[in-house]
Amino acid sequence: MTLSVFTKKYEVFKELLIQYRKDAGITQQSLAERLNKPQSFVSKYESGERRLDVIEFLDVAKALQFDVYKFIKKLEQGTSE
Repeated sequence: MTLSVFTKKYEVFKELLIQYRKDAGITQQSLAERLNKPQSFVSKYESGERRLDVIEFLDVAKALQFDVYKFIKKLEQGTSE
């Protein structure tokens, strides 16, 4: 069984998170400060070294001010190939 962190869907998930952060014009450091976490927290989930749980994902969405429903729709569209 393949771990989900190594699936195409998880790769798309990570890329979308990075895209949303960059589109918002926010650095990893600034996002980490908004989340009250060290910069390495953001770096590690963006690189795939650690996974986000649902609560952490919702915190990131709130900090970046994006709609989680639209994010999930994009995630599904990006992995339907």
